Amino acid sequence: MAITHETRVTNQVHVEPRPTDLRELWKRLRESGDAYAREQLVLAHAPLVKWVAGRIAATLPPHVEEGDLISYGLVGLTSAVDRFDPDREVRFETYAVTRIRGAIIDELRSQDWVPRSVRSRAREIERTHTKLEHQLHRAPTDEEMADAMDLSVRDFQDALLQVSQATVHALDELWSVGDASGDQVSLLDTIQDERADDPEQLLAEQDLRDQVGDAIQRLPEREKVVIALYYYENLTLREIGEVLGVTESRASQLHTKAVLRLRSRLAGGDVENA
Repeated sequence: MAITHETRVTNQVHVEPRPTDLRELWKRLRESGDAYAREQLVLAHAPLVKWVAGRIAATLPPHVEEGDLISYGLVGLTSAVDRFDPDREVRFETYAVTRIRGAIIDELRSQDWVPRSVRSRAREIERTHTKLEHQLHRAPTDEEMADAMDLSVRDFQDALLQVSQATVHALDELWSVGDASGDQVSLLDTIQDERADDPEQLLAEQDLRDQVGDAIQRLPEREKVVIALYYYENLTLREIGEVLGVTESRASQLHTKAVLRLRSRLAGGDVENA
């Protein structure tokens, strides 16, 4: 059977056109609580969340993920859409930014085990330090800080201890090296491994071995042999004498002369070959 034009129209599924006018979306949301209108309003203003999250992230340690802040901010944006009254003479963007920021801050605070009083004290210490440093043109002492904050020195130092315990850094957080290289190092790389050898000591020992090796190479041949047999092969002076075909007493003399030459050269002097 042929399908007429009339049949095709009858069988088509009717799709309601999506409104593009924000005023129409607000109207539908307020009049009927239209879920689609609510979703479209959230999507239309989602860039606000990224903008606010980016500004807040710039003030936080690097280990705080901006993606997490965006998810917190979306909760604030959704709440702003639900509570906003289009009839008021306030732009939605202005209203939404406040609620987005508040939602992010509230979530960050809920995850923070540090009392607000400690955070407040930390900010007070920072402000006081900056003020005194500007006035004195140097770093203030504990006594000067305590006096400016109307605290005893003991109370000020206790406050410093509380603030230090509340400061947390991610071990993989990268810090810039203080030169023009632009290199970065993580906090983990700066923590000393007590089981590892001291690099400075290893370098000093290697330098000493190089100096001793160079000084030994400059010894007369027989004295060089005595040093090698005595210290590296662990032979006795009597056995060294037998190897060289000399008496034990002569081997001892050669050993003494070699040691004196080495001491002199390592001390910066020199002894002519005998």
